[in-house]
This record gives sequence, structure tokens and C-alpha cells, in this order.
Amino acid sequence: MSVRFVTKTMHAYLDYPVAIGLIALPVFLDLGQSNPIAFWLSFLTGFAALVLTSLTDHQTGIIRVLPYSVHLAVDFAVGVVFLAAPFALGFTGLDFAYYVVNALAVLTVVSLAKPQETVAQAA
Repeated sequence: MSVRFVTKTMHAYLDYPVAIGLIALPVFLDLGQSNPIAFWLSFLTGFAALVLTSLTDHQTGIIRVLPYSVHLAVDFAVGVVFLAAPFALGFTGLDFAYYVVNALAVLTVVSLAKPQETVAQAA
């Protein structure tokens, strides 16, 4: 039995709220106290996530040109950057915790993504 249960559909419906959270939370939490990049990294990543989601070939994509596998690869990269940023950029306090928690959440969702079934093409 596989523990990979996050389906493409589940992921699709999580994307927009997560992107909006990445934009709004730095304002509400007053991120950037230890380093201004802590504010802007989340804010800009949120806007990039909106674009990525709208271009992904899944249920909530608007212009479905990017394969879901590319979307997952970008999510993984964001998770790695979010995990490295607090250490590399000297974030402390809430800035540090915000990025570590988000990184772990993103990397967990990506690692639990259910593999896509390939559809046999008619010859």
C-alpha cells in the first residue's frame, strides 16, 4: 500500500489558497523583521504560484500548457529554497519558523503526490 495519496485533483484545489496565503501572510504576520527578503520571498513566490497554477494542466488550470510533473518539480524547488533561505539569509524568529514550516509542508505534499497514471494512446 502506497502512502502517496495526494491526487492531482487535491493538489489543484490547494494551489490557489496556498498562493494567496503566500501573498497575504507576509503582510499579516509582518514578515521581514530579521531580513526584508523574508517578506518579499513569500510575496513574490505567491504571485509566481498563481501564474504556475493557472498554466498547469489540471482541474483549476486556466491555460493548461504545463504538465503537472513540471508543476511538481517547481513545487519541490520552492520547498528546497524555502528550507535553505532561513539558514542562508540569516532569518530569525517568526521569519525563520515561517519558512521552515512552509518548506516542510510543500516538501511533504510533493513527496505524497500520487504518481500519475499513463494513459495508453491508441495506435
